[in-house]
Amino acid sequence: MFPLEEPARPICSAKGCRADARWVLAWNNPKLHTPERRKTWLACDEHRESLGQFLAVRGFLKDTVAFDAWTAARQGSDAPDTSGSGPRSADDAGSTEIATPSGTDQA
Repeated sequence: MFPLEEPARPICSAKGCRADARWVLAWNNPKLHTPERRKTWLACDEHRESLGQFLAVRGFLKDTVAFDAWTAARQGSDAPDTSGSGPRSADDAGSTEIATPSGTDQA
């Protein structure tokens, strides 16, 4: 398998969308993750609501934050560099990941 290259700019996590990310949807699955862990999906303005609803109906959505505010909080924290793994929460213990929704048809 060929390694996937990280995009030069953060893009929306909706399937097939290549728009710039404007929002960070912080979530966790309480059956799998500790309460403080946050995984993240990125969303453009168009997909913010639909991705948020997908997570919310499952009880996974914890917070929706503007991408610029999320990255500013990360830069102001003592979090280690996570280049290539997406934004990191200032209160996270090192477990945030950028995930792409699977099984969703967000057009």
